[in-house]
Amino acid sequence: MSVCVEHLSFSYGAHEVLRDISFEVEEGTLVNLLGPNGTGKSTLFRCILGLNRAYRGTIVVNGKDISGLSIRERAREMAFIPQSHKPVYDYAVLDVVLMSSGAGAGAFFTPKQQHIDRAYEALERVGIGFLADRPYTRISGGEQQLVLIARALAQNASTIIMDEPTSALDYGNTVRVLSCVRKLAEDGLTVIQSTHQPDQAFLYADKTLVLHEGNVLAYGPPKDTITAELISKIYGVEVEVTSLHDDKIRVCVPLHELEKK
Repeated sequence: MSVCVEHLSFSYGAHEVLRDISFEVEEGTLVNLLGPNGTGKSTLFRCILGLNRAYRGTIVVNGKDISGLSIRERAREMAFIPQSHKPVYDYAVLDVVLMSSGAGAGAFFTPKQQHIDRAYEALERVGIGFLADRPYTRISGGEQQLVLIARALAQNASTIIMDEPTSALDYGNTVRVLSCVRKLAEDGLTVIQSTHQPDQAFLYADKTLVLHEGNVLAYGPPKDTITAELISKIYGVEVEVTSLHDDKIRVCVPLHELEKK
């Protein structure tokens, strides 16, 4: 078991954000975290990453209780890819990836040839090795997101947490990034990523974890989890879940759009 969360609760002062949350993620699984804004998705990530320490319950990653791990030890187990990344300096893509090489090392760590080789391998793995010498600020948003994924790979952690990785991307880059993430899970990495798009879960995820008002509303394979009733409850819109290609693909379509046709 890669990630195990049991009876997790967290509050900001008197405001309880997460309530008795429990779920398990197996190694090599891609989980989409679905839920409206303000439901606790980012707070859940911060708890798993060990950034919110005052939680109640248990979080175990790769067999290790994170409450007893230092920042460096957590970095050996988990990599985090934020929703957006705006560097102050115009680093080369390779240097951005190399920034992960010191995870678990001292403050004055200097990358060695093995770390440089691993950074190149990570860039090739996500299909952008040709960008190694390009300035990070002068590549597309989708390419930047792939660089951040490569940086997580170079960190050598087996679990990756991603906060809405495609929120600012166009359709083409969204497909490229999610296809890359899907391949990483097939290669054995554990990925938990948040999204607001149910169709992304249908197309790419092994499981969907649905948060609503700080509680786990549903957890399981997308086809079993994402229903018209669930989408209506969490987002307040009426949809129809439609099957395509002999039920190999499902999509959510707003009912008011269908009524126009």
